[in-house]
Amino acid sequence: MSTVAVSGFIEASAVDVWRLLTDPLSRAGRALAGPLELLTSGPFGPGTAWSEPRRRPDGAVLVEEFWVVEAIPPRRLVLCSPGDAVDHRITWTLRGAPRRHPGGTAVTVSLEALPSSASGRVVALLLAGLAARAVERALRGDLADLAAAVEGPTARAA
Repeated sequence: MSTVAVSGFIEASAVDVWRLLTDPLSRAGRALAGPLELLTSGPFGPGTAWSEPRRRPDGAVLVEEFWVVEAIPPRRLVLCSPGDAVDHRITWTLRGAPRRHPGGTAVTVSLEALPSSASGRVVALLLAGLAARAVERALRGDLADLAAAVEGPTARAA
């Protein structure tokens, strides 16, 4: 089991960040290689599911499914993405920004890899370092995409 986390700052309120974060159709970013597909209907919350085709660093396209496990507006969103040998738990945490950035939101996104089979445990051990760097790049990209969608063209995420 391994976890990778990245943090950044978004120049918008947690409510505005939450609104976009919980609307998968409106936040399609650069990692996506096609349209999102909602797999459930009804209001956003635990049980909501969608699939999104994402482009891997090698250019290949992988369709991933995401299911909402926990949603505590506007502070915490936990998603699950099942895989062949490893399941992923993605956690978005939103906090009001420090005094020097009133009205902004500090955002942390983490991905926890949970091997779901013996082969998943072996792969996780063999590729842990390489996978962690690739996951960190992907999470930074997702955070930058969210910031850009919320803030507009002058977005920045650190």
